[in-house]
Amino acid sequence: MTQAYIYDAIRTPRGAGKESGALASVPPIQLISTLIHALEERHSFDKALIEDFVLGCVTQVKDQGADLAKISALYARLPETVGGVTINRFCASGLDAVGMAAAKVQAGFEQVVLAGGVESVSRVPMLSDKGAWFSDPDVSKKTGFVQMGVSADIIASLEGFTREELDEYAVQSQERAAYARDYGYFDSSIVPVYDEKGTLLLANDELIRESTVDSLAGLTPSFIKWGVGPAEEQIYEAFPKLEAIEHMHHPGNSPSLADGAALLVVANEKSGEALGMKPRARIVGVANTSASPYLLTGGQAASHKVLAQTGLSFNDMDLIEYNEAFAATVLKLIRDEKIDSTKINVNGGAISMGHALGGTGGMLLATILDELDRIDGKYGLVAISGGGGVGTAIVVERI
Repeated sequence: MTQAYIYDAIRTPRGAGKESGALASVPPIQLISTLIHALEERHSFDKALIEDFVLGCVTQVKDQGADLAKISALYARLPETVGGVTINRFCASGLDAVGMAAAKVQAGFEQVVLAGGVESVSRVPMLSDKGAWFSDPDVSKKTGFVQMGVSADIIASLEGFTREELDEYAVQSQERAAYARDYGYFDSSIVPVYDEKGTLLLANDELIRESTVDSLAGLTPSFIKWGVGPAEEQIYEAFPKLEAIEHMHHPGNSPSLADGAALLVVANEKSGEALGMKPRARIVGVANTSASPYLLTGGQAASHKVLAQTGLSFNDMDLIEYNEAFAATVLKLIRDEKIDSTKINVNGGAISMGHALGGTGGMLLATILDELDRIDGKYGLVAISGGGGVGTAIVVERI
């Protein structure tokens, strides 16, 4: 089988996903174009070698509709021969885009593929596509729709996590992200965003903030108002030990929504040489799967699948980026798999820097590659859980 390599991985900073956010004035197509142009500046290569562009994006309406991948390629003045497909696997979309690019290369169907993701939550709010899963009462009930934060609260209740444990993890995420930012750990992959007049809009992740367990203790749980939803009966049937749902997730230990994009170059060895680039990592394995639609554990299930596929274990991983889809999801993985907390989400995550939905997967890959370089590590695992139980995981080997 032909090997697929990552030749570069870059991202924008994450902007707060609201009207006052630093990137709210920037259309998602411009975020992608910024990264494409940055890639051209970082490497002198023949753009005609690019065959396809796979882009993850969750809410594909308005500014994010009409096959954003292809239109972004045209907007950034890539050759008209460059294709484009925009995919949606909920929060795992961007990670799966890279996996799909790798599969194309490994199969020999294509030689050079751009991959990544984007989301501008400030311009296209989450759920604004009004999908049947959450908008049609009959579909919601029959498919077990649960708001993601409620899913996290169910995990916390089933696992017996305390509010203080969740808050302690959240504070750690903030501290790690601030340290990584201050010491330049993100600098090699982050691409500042400017407006059309050349004014700097954002150079670093906007949402990092100081917090303590005491300061978080006063925050009100966010998801009580949602209740359990139309799947309440199914949930209690699925989890007989669940006596009641303790709502413990709030803005401080949940992922803030963010604007941002990520872009990676995936190619085989021969085409990488033609591009004039050196490989940064080999894509060892990719797995997609799904778990209970009531819980955010698909990423954990996908991690097991990809590790079995590659013959590796959690212990073989030098670093793990497990998307911080609420504190309880990460704590469950750490407890279940007995993971050393010093090698998971070592530079913070979505709780501290924000979750750019379709953009997050590529961002996590950029982060783990930079950190593997910094610590001279070998293997890294990136995994994301999404709505409906979906999960995606990728194992990379640093070159």
